[in-house]
Amino acid sequence: MASISLRQLSKLYGNTPAVRGVDIEIAAGEFVALVGPSGCGKSTLLRMIAGLEPVTAGEIRLGGRLINDVAPRDRNIAMVFQNYALYPHMSVSDNLGFALKLQGTPAAEIERRVAQAADTLGLTPLLQRRPKQLSGGQRQRVAMGRAIVRQPQAFLFDEPLSNLDAKLRVQMRTEIRALHQRLGATTVYVTHDQVEAMTMADRIVVLRDGAVEQAGEPLALYDRPANAFVAGFIGSPAMNFIPGRLQLDGTPHVQTDDGLRLPLAHAPRASDGQRVLYGTRPEHFRIDAEHGLPADVIVVEPTGSETQISAQLGGSHPITTAFRDRVPVRPGERLRLSPLPAAAHLFDAASGQRLN
Repeated sequence: MASISLRQLSKLYGNTPAVRGVDIEIAAGEFVALVGPSGCGKSTLLRMIAGLEPVTAGEIRLGGRLINDVAPRDRNIAMVFQNYALYPHMSVSDNLGFALKLQGTPAAEIERRVAQAADTLGLTPLLQRRPKQLSGGQRQRVAMGRAIVRQPQAFLFDEPLSNLDAKLRVQMRTEIRALHQRLGATTVYVTHDQVEAMTMADRIVVLRDGAVEQAGEPLALYDRPANAFVAGFIGSPAMNFIPGRLQLDGTPHVQTDDGLRLPLAHAPRASDGQRVLYGTRPEHFRIDAEHGLPADVIVVEPTGSETQISAQLGGSHPITTAFRDRVPVRPGERLRLSPLPAAAHLFDAASGQRLN
């Protein structure tokens, strides 16, 4: 396996920038997820690494070797696509071994590698079937197996689970992560689903408008997002944001324009009266009948393991809360909620940058 280095990588379509000066270092054997909203440049980045899109500026290095002008077939990188890209007229066995056959690999070696990949992915009983005889999950395994048999220096995944149902996505997440742990393969994984990224990746790179907003370990991004965009993107349900002014006279807090007082554990590096966004995650509210802020319940969503409640805090601030307990409340009723001061996130209202 090899490291991947992206240095000041840019991509223009005409005069429109799709990727803007991206710097990412991926260690050999690391699993890195690229996440962000649609159109943020994550799939374009992946296609440039694979050689399917030409680079406008910057460098791509694989194991220290510059590969900007290396043909895709000569990069020793395997890519798994969203739509599986299997040959419908070939058996599973032939699909797995086709790339090796094109490379002139001896038949005995092809047979050995195909058998090994099929055993790893639980495909051995399916080797003589054709793609139309397989389920979505089985087709995705074949697509991964076709990448594995090539024994590449890096694996690229382009939203490979988006065509699967919810239950199968969870199963395949586990299988891909277990496969990575067995193979120790350098992996770049593109997804719009931040839950996939959180549960699978060693490190996450959050992109917006073709540029890197923040990169780091999943829990580091969750606990200390660098700005309001990352804070709102990482986490499900998303972080709540309440606008107000910072008050540092006495006990530090944020005061909303309609008079709500939102607690802070300590004073941030900011100015008294500064316009801010007070961020709090859904699980960081507690029911506080005596001192809590009034919250009018709009929707109650019991999931079994937790209760999610959408409400209007103070009558005008929409929030989502999540409780591990089953909360006996109905739409139209009122709760009193207190955000946990130690878990509050504070962002500058104008720039969105973190203040605490």
